[in-house]
Amino acid sequence: MQRLIMFLLKAVVGFIGLSLTLVVLFKFVPVPVTATMVMDANGITKDWTSLSNIDRSMVRAVIAAEDGKFCTHDGFDREAIEKAIESNARGGRIRGGSTISQQTAKNVFLWQGGGYVRKGFEAWFTFLIEKIWGKRRIMEVYLNVAETGIGTYGVEAGAQRYFGKSAASLSPIEAARMAAALPLPKERSVKNPRGWLARHGNTIAARIGAVRRDGLDSCI
Repeated sequence: MQRLIMFLLKAVVGFIGLSLTLVVLFKFVPVPVTATMVMDANGITKDWTSLSNIDRSMVRAVIAAEDGKFCTHDGFDREAIEKAIESNARGGRIRGGSTISQQTAKNVFLWQGGGYVRKGFEAWFTFLIEKIWGKRRIMEVYLNVAETGIGTYGVEAGAQRYFGKSAASLSPIEAARMAAALPLPKERSVKNPRGWLARHGNTIAARIGAVRRDGLDSCI
């Protein structure tokens, strides 16, 4: 029993040390690859670009679509989490529980899919990146590692794929269409959306102005 306790203690200390090292490293160094990219049978197309070279409309579009409280929460939207728990208790489909910070932590350090174990690790890494990276770096990493299409990662590669231009030159409607597709990038059309998806993209485009007006991107 004593050996088991020592082994577990060393494992915990080792994990904490490794996770801290990776988080500090990626505060300054571009994330080279993620587990999602490695396991993608469609290959990897990506082009890391600094946040200053991404049109502000893209930043505002993902805030409008994914996480309106990004600048004010500490990595966790407790109201959204409570609603997700209530929905799950009723047997409904959980939605809206993860913040951009949580999605970034999952995309960079973990794997896709659910489970309480992964959620626990996700919470740990979310806490770390909020404390060590800060909001601007979290947004920069998110926009560079998020899957934006089949075998396509990051908004620069996505902008080149769908619109033949740099992410620095995206229009508000183009940014909104990319943001609308982020939850299901392999299934949702960016270039020629129809029906609900087209309306959803238009709604996000309209909200970009509200994000700017209300300063919801002021931390970036």
